[in-house]
Amino acid sequence: MKNTFMILIVSLLFLGCRQEIKPADIAKLNGYWEIEKVVFEKGEEKDYKMNESFDYFDIKNNKGIRKKVMPQFDGTFLTSDSFENVSVRFKGEQVFLDYKTDYAKWSEELISISEEKLVVKNQEKKEYHYKKAGAINLLEDGKKTK
Repeated sequence: MKNTFMILIVSLLFLGCRQEIKPADIAKLNGYWEIEKVVFEKGEEKDYKMNESFDYFDIKNNKGIRKKVMPQFDGTFLTSDSFENVSVRFKGEQVFLDYKTDYAKWSEELISISEEKLVVKNQEKKEYHYKKAGAINLLEDGKKTK
């Protein structure tokens, strides 16, 4: 009986701490995101110290794209023509990012979003934690980054 009560309390705390994501929050996805860590289903973590690529989101009216970009030393980004179509789907209190390419379809649950942090969970229950990224200019040539 005690165990059931404890599980109920922990479940309520978990649900109470979850961020409510509103349609207006989706605009915060736009921009460049750098992965910080992955948290696996059993709690293990994999930290990312440095990333060669960032995820770039461009979403308007709950539809858009995500693509991989590589920051360059002069503050620009190297991109390719490949991208994933993204649709935002609200289902009850949950929000999903539905991805589609010519080859595959998949979804991630949007766990939390702010101006600086992003957390999504995939179908394998891996949580991806991102931080907002921007251009990096290591050349110190006085030129503005884009």
